[in-house]
Amino acid sequence: MGKRNRHCRGSVGAVSMIADPRIARLIALVRASLHPSPGGGRIALALVMGMICHVAFAAGVLAMIVAMFFGLSESLGTVPWPWAAVANAALILQFPLAHSALLTGPGSRLLARLGAHGATLATTTYAIIASLQLLALFALWTPSGIVWWRAEGAVFWVLSVAYGASWLLLLKASFDAGAEVQSGALGWLSLLARIRPVFPDMPTQGLFRLIRQPIYVAFALTLWTVPVWTPDQLALAISLTAYCLVAPRLKERRFAARYGARFEAYRAAVPYALPRLTKDRHDPQ
Repeated sequence: MGKRNRHCRGSVGAVSMIADPRIARLIALVRASLHPSPGGGRIALALVMGMICHVAFAAGVLAMIVAMFFGLSESLGTVPWPWAAVANAALILQFPLAHSALLTGPGSRLLARLGAHGATLATTTYAIIASLQLLALFALWTPSGIVWWRAEGAVFWVLSVAYGASWLLLLKASFDAGAEVQSGALGWLSLLARIRPVFPDMPTQGLFRLIRQPIYVAFALTLWTVPVWTPDQLALAISLTAYCLVAPRLKERRFAARYGARFEAYRAAVPYALPRLTKDRHDPQ
């Protein structure tokens, strides 16, 4: 009897997981892409763009994780000082400026005009550009050679766990926002399936039930939980934290224009960056 009950609970849990729109969207998209309609050129383009996207994404994220873990004290940049300061500043600025510009109306139209099937591949192209920006920032950085502080012993392990947890939090927030969009998979999988890309609805589940900006909060946490501190890491942390404070305001303007009263109700019920200690009875489901 107990075994049967456990089996029933497991079945209910599996059904509930599949019913979750965050997972259901991914399953539907992957299923559609497994049976593409004829079109060798389109299929080849989709597969090549998908490969470039995810390789670039992995390389960019890995470069960021490793470089910040060492406080940007290790990298491939060799620009002589003091010109290195100018080069490093340019590397920092290029990421938030282009990242935000491509989300504007003109930026979105530019992405849609880039090559064949540009409109369908826009999210994939955006992810490729963002990934290459991150890779450039962390691979081409020229270290100052100055190390202010390096954690040791128990403090090192505490900070390492906090750093890893921050990245896991960022991964969870990205999944809650729509893994297919955040990873760039929406574009190339939609092209492969020959369907119109369907964007996720306004995110309100998971971490978005606690705060409105979990991605930016988690991203900021990765900047400040590193076990090695240098002038390089401090400059990066201050600059990108400022971006994490400004960019969400622009994002919320877009959401207010797109979702209207729904977003206003969500904004009234859910705090911006710090979760409430008590559950709000108007918390969106």
